[in-house]
Amino acid sequence: MFQQILCPVDFSEASRHAIQYAVALARLHRSVLTALHVSPQEPAESRRLATEAAVLFDSATQTGIKVEVLVECGQPAHQILTRAAALPADVIVMGTHGAGGFEHLMLGSVAEKVLRKATCPVFTVPPHAPFTPGATFKKIVCAVDFSEWSLGALDKACILAEESGGAVTAVHVIEWPWHEPPVPQLEGLPPEQAAALLEYRRYQETMAKCRLDAVTKDVGGGRCRIQTRVAHGKPYAELLCAVERERADLVVMGVHSRSALDVFFFGSTTHQIVRRAPCPVLTLRH
Repeated sequence: MFQQILCPVDFSEASRHAIQYAVALARLHRSVLTALHVSPQEPAESRRLATEAAVLFDSATQTGIKVEVLVECGQPAHQILTRAAALPADVIVMGTHGAGGFEHLMLGSVAEKVLRKATCPVFTVPPHAPFTPGATFKKIVCAVDFSEWSLGALDKACILAEESGGAVTAVHVIEWPWHEPPVPQLEGLPPEQAAALLEYRRYQETMAKCRLDAVTKDVGGGRCRIQTRVAHGKPYAELLCAVERERADLVVMGVHSRSALDVFFFGSTTHQIVRRAPCPVLTLRH
């Protein structure tokens, strides 16, 4: 699935942690890894920097993975996006700082710009995501809102799960006026309105569950184990609950190239997942 992987390197701890996952993905997919270090100014010691970057990928080269190391000058986000398009990269793997939102992502605003503008998938790695050598993705949570791009993400999640002998939990969240749990008390409403609201909630949940079961069966095609979950509440909050409940080692999300990465969507869903998830997040643009 990922034949060409681009991994930006800035020699930070966050970057080193992301390299572990880049190598794991490369091993899983027998990929070519491109390590990219970008300096805002013309580096005087490009050869030394390339050598130091290459050392970080020793575990890959020692197992036969092809690694190309590049040192370029320019604006980091621009160079990363330009290089990703030129390869072309099937995925960009980069670390995040993990605190305070996109303004605190590794490379400052660089990661935010890459996430917003990359035309290929982006695999973000939080600093404390547990990693073991030879790690694969056994427990994957995938957000499904029945859009074309979320179904594309479900397909990719199934591919990764099949390759790893893992399972996918497909989560659909019905936005609800109340934060849950607990379930809102309806005693204050007129009986007819309370009954109608409860019936509407049950109807929404039943229809969503049927539809989710149908699309997971269609998209999954028996390639891996898939379980479904329908929840009520804020999408990012319920997705994070599913990640914790399943002890997931990967979240997969599909986003629309025109509107889903705008400020509102990023603030309400993708931003929150990338910022808060305890495991890597694979964001796929469709």
